[in-house]
Amino acid sequence: MIAARPEFAHRFVPAARPGLPSLLLLHGTGGTEDDLLPLGERLLPGAARLSPRGRVLENGMPRFFRRLAEGVFDLDDLRRRTHELADFVDAARSTYDLGPTPPIAVGFSNGANIAAAMLLLRPGTLGGALLLRPMVPLVPDPLPGLGGVPVQINAGAADPIVTPAQSEALGDLLRRAGASVSLDWVRGGHGLTPEDLDIGGRFLAGIAGAG
Repeated sequence: MIAARPEFAHRFVPAARPGLPSLLLLHGTGGTEDDLLPLGERLLPGAARLSPRGRVLENGMPRFFRRLAEGVFDLDDLRRRTHELADFVDAARSTYDLGPTPPIAVGFSNGANIAAAMLLLRPGTLGGALLLRPMVPLVPDPLPGLGGVPVQINAGAADPIVTPAQSEALGDLLRRAGASVSLDWVRGGHGLTPEDLDIGGRFLAGIAGAG
């Protein structure tokens, strides 16, 4: 296990194909460290996969940070948990064979939100992010300099949880911080669809090809 504190329960799958960027898989509310492993393999076959479990419990369901209500986040807890997770990722890079570049986050819902928070609060921890159904986690002042880090946002056209305005606002925020952001609307709601696989797979293949 990783000599990092605080520790996260996690799964690590070594790379089957050398030269690919590694993936940091971040589940949604109620998920576990096992949930997104198959998704990661489908999105970028053969890549190393690191999948931690959120350390906050909401009615027994793991999350990565506390919320006060649907869409209302405990910002102090969010900041603290973001730095905890970033420290874990930094330690993992020196413990596991994650390659020479920072991992690419693949986050769904709550996992996408903490991935966005990592981009905003700990630039350099991630080499890019595929954000599935995210919203704005927080607005730091000042904004970081993200230097063109690639970000793909997949928003549900009929999402009952994340409004279109939230999706657009996150894209604008990350662009103002210097990220290279693409925002795509998929047919469907908050759950994942085959369209997410297609868009996400192209995004990650593009990063792998550029490397």
